[in-house]
Amino acid sequence: MLRFMPVGDSMTIGSAGEHTWRYRMWQHLCATHGGPFKIVGPRETLYDQQAGAPVSYAYADPEFPRAHLAGWGEGWLHMAPLIEDAVREHRADVLLVSLGLIDLGFYTNAEQTAQNMAAFVEGARAANRRVRMVVLPVIPNVRARDDAPFAAEVARFNELLAKAVADLDTPGSPLLLASPPADWDIHGDTYDGTHPDASGEHKIAGAFAEAMWQAWGVGGPYCP
Repeated sequence: MLRFMPVGDSMTIGSAGEHTWRYRMWQHLCATHGGPFKIVGPRETLYDQQAGAPVSYAYADPEFPRAHLAGWGEGWLHMAPLIEDAVREHRADVLLVSLGLIDLGFYTNAEQTAQNMAAFVEGARAANRRVRMVVLPVIPNVRARDDAPFAAEVARFNELLAKAVADLDTPGSPLLLASPPADWDIHGDTYDGTHPDASGEHKIAGAFAEAMWQAWGVGGPYCP
């Protein structure tokens, strides 16, 4: 049985009442994966924007397996110290990782963020030497549109991320860089310039799904 762990920031945990791209991925795997699988992780909640905390269980589909390792306002900086224990405890086989926007926006520059990404990979492999990882580049948001220095940091980090993925990839523990959605539209794919709406959820899930299908034969082509 393959055990998938979604890892991310506010775009991954989602808010009360949302489906999230995690849900779209689960639907995709249910339809295309030819064997048993499980969604795993140490957390289950959605973010409650009124409470200002991740305390909601109000998923749009109550049947969805809610496990994840994602947090509103958390990035590579926060997840790197957590990933070893999370992978070990939940026996994760595949990590689907969408991180970086928060780091670059509030905590670290591109070079420091890349260092935290490498520490994350090291921690995951310390728990499972054969763990597989798919990493999504940072998708520029409305701030990147309006803030040129921030946009430059995003572009620089995505360059460093691509290099790190190539350098850290091994046959025993493959590391994939997913292709960001080429037609991402901050007006049509988000509800606030950053967080995905239904269209954006499908595009993020599709990016992970296509990477796994093309590189590993896991699942199948993504069909919303």
